[in-house]
Amino acid sequence: MSDKKAKRTVRKGRAYVKSTYNNTIITITDPNGNVLASSSGGIAGFKGTRKATPYAASRAAENVVSKVQKYDLSEVDVLISGFGLGRQMAVKSLKSAGLKILSLSDVTPIPHNGCRPKKQPRN
Repeated sequence: MSDKKAKRTVRKGRAYVKSTYNNTIITITDPNGNVLASSSGGIAGFKGTRKATPYAASRAAENVVSKVQKYDLSEVDVLISGFGLGRQMAVKSLKSAGLKILSLSDVTPIPHNGCRPKKQPRN
């Protein structure tokens, strides 16, 4: 038995981009859903309202791509969720950092009917 762990290679994966009004979180998984690496505007070194900027999202994307270089990841399916400012810049940065984007889909939850309205007050 060897103590060294076998080098794991993952050619294709998924990139989840969750963009809120306060932060942008990018997670890269293998096809089964096991997390390989994740990063956010806060991990990239930004604090406060600067975490929600497109620049912070691009830095977070570059950070997470550098973490998954050891897995030889080259192709990703991107799933975007949320309404924040860093949505488009995160996808652009994933592409410019060397990942090939196979598909791009928006999985933001949208209410079909919403909550039940309040009762009308009696007069």
